[in-house]
Amino acid sequence: MALRYALLGLLSERPASGYDLAKAFEGELGSYAWQAGYNRIYPELARLADEGLIEPADEGARGRRAYALTEAGRSELRAWLLAPRKSGAVRNEPVLRLFLLSALEPEDARKVLREIADNSESRIVELGHTMATDTPVSPDGSLPFGWLAAGYGLHQYQASRDWAVWALGELDKTERRRPAPPP
Repeated sequence: MALRYALLGLLSERPASGYDLAKAFEGELGSYAWQAGYNRIYPELARLADEGLIEPADEGARGRRAYALTEAGRSELRAWLLAPRKSGAVRNEPVLRLFLLSALEPEDARKVLREIADNSESRIVELGHTMATDTPVSPDGSLPFGWLAAGYGLHQYQASRDWAVWALGELDKTERRRPAPPP
């Protein structure tokens, strides 16, 4: 269901073809927020057009069609963005792995935690370069698409790194308190 809103959101920025939209999902959007390929994008575009939420804006070479958001599409996107988040079934594999981390031997758990800390640090560096500039403003006076999400990502990775370092310290405390094996 979120794919339709991702597409509406992308089209709120400017008209785009299915190819252009797929490229957006191959970039930061797909890396950090939501993944979708051509096989899901094109059928969803057809549904959105059938519902009157988007309309063809331009047709180019080889039948390449760009779509634009309609007022109905803009209203639907706005309603979704303003609606309270519904809590549904939670399926977060990375967090499930963290719940089960104690099933590993301490050295294996340390390996996982170091990987989380190192991966988070790499992402902090990547996003830090993006966020190091002054807050940009687009020509229409608004924040550019994805700027706030990049800031969210930066803070999330900082929290993940800090948590992994804390968890490594907790493992060390536990190891110091563990009774020695019987002789």
